[in-house]
Amino acid sequence: MGQYYKPCALSEDKKQVVGWMYTHDYGNGLKLMEHSYLENNFVRTVEKLISPDGEWYGKPLVWVGDYSDDYEGNLYAQCSHDTNKIVPEEVSDDFKLGNYLVNHTKKQYVDKTKIPNEDGWAIHPLPLLTCEGNGQGGGDFFGEDPNNLIGSWARDIITVESVEPLFDYTEIVFDLKENRYYY
Repeated sequence: MGQYYKPCALSEDKKQVVGWMYTHDYGNGLKLMEHSYLENNFVRTVEKLISPDGEWYGKPLVWVGDYSDDYEGNLYAQCSHDTNKIVPEEVSDDFKLGNYLVNHTKKQYVDKTKIPNEDGWAIHPLPLLTCEGNGQGGGDFFGEDPNNLIGSWARDIITVESVEPLFDYTEIVFDLKENRYYY
């Protein structure tokens, strides 16, 4: 079966969902690799939420799967209540987002302009870096991950910035490619 994902902003203690989004509201599939690409309208809208003027700026972020081993409470189940679901306006193609995904918890960042493009497709690092549950269902990322990047930023404070972070931040090379022959 396929695993379904929802991006969530968390409380400071990282145990409660304070906001979540639903891919179908933006015409996207629920499985991780159905929406995890650069220029995807759903992921761009999440990016706007974690940009400096966004309502999720400075909040812990996780892309939680319904098969995740959620040891601190079932975050995915918390996303079934409309009380904290949000449906922000879709980000237009001409809206400029920053090129840098910044993890303030781990003091790391990814330069999105350096993401490898394969046949016109480039995997967006945000959903894969922040996911919990990958590898447990159809539609997950099954390519090679030699540096253990998948899920390494889950529940951390992530922002999108237009200026490269300086001082004490390490650039992470996100060069993952999907294994198209998995299925």
